[in-house]
Amino acid sequence: MCLAVPMKVIEIHGEIGIVESHHVRQQVNLALLGDVKVNDWVMIHAGFAIAKLNRLQADRTRRLLAEAGYIPCD
Repeated sequence: MCLAVPMKVIEIHGEIGIVESHHVRQQVNLALLGDVKVNDWVMIHAGFAIAKLNRLQADRTRRLLAEAGYIPCD
């Protein structure tokens, strides 16, 4: 099963962003989304940001994924 995971954008270099969640950072492609800024929350799937989230949506999704055992709890 494939999952998209909410992560926070911490750096942007053109169409490439550095995102972070649970002390894990990774490089992702931001080209699919129009207006992404540092500190935005985005859903990451297969190395691409596929949707923007507000903080409440990101927190809810992270909590559900943690309850299901897919990501660690904060």
